[in-house]
Amino acid sequence: MSQQVPHIAENRRARFEYHIDEAYEAGLVLEGWEVKAIRAGQVQLTDGYVLVRDGELYLIGCRINALREASTHVNPMADRTRKLLMHKDQIRRLVGKVEQRGFTLVPLNLHYKGGRVKVEIALAKGKAQHDKRNTEKQRDWDREKQRLMRHKVSSPAAG
Repeated sequence: MSQQVPHIAENRRARFEYHIDEAYEAGLVLEGWEVKAIRAGQVQLTDGYVLVRDGELYLIGCRINALREASTHVNPMADRTRKLLMHKDQIRRLVGKVEQRGFTLVPLNLHYKGGRVKVEIALAKGKAQHDKRNTEKQRDWDREKQRLMRHKVSSPAAG
């Protein structure tokens, strides 16, 4: 995605656990109570993953907690499987990469686009333990650099 879109929910663990190869945007089939809960921020993507079944994509493990004000005739299931909407040729290409090259499909974030909820999914490969350590070291170093820069800027110039 080229432009900056405000995220509803983000799967931060995905970038830590996987090497992200390509990202795609998909629509999401939701029920009314789910849209209301998402607007209220009652969504968690951390344990989510995408599964291919019968040539279609499904989001599994994405938790959307129902609001207390939900209607009485609705039977909310927080962890239900949700269908993802993409063009058939895109799905075929993703399925080919997942089956042949050992990629995994993981959700990166949920965001609004044109008033609709979209999910950004990524073609990813799992990181080895040493890669995760390197990621952590890099993150710590970046944090330390920021701290040093703030300290340097805020201290008065010697002279």
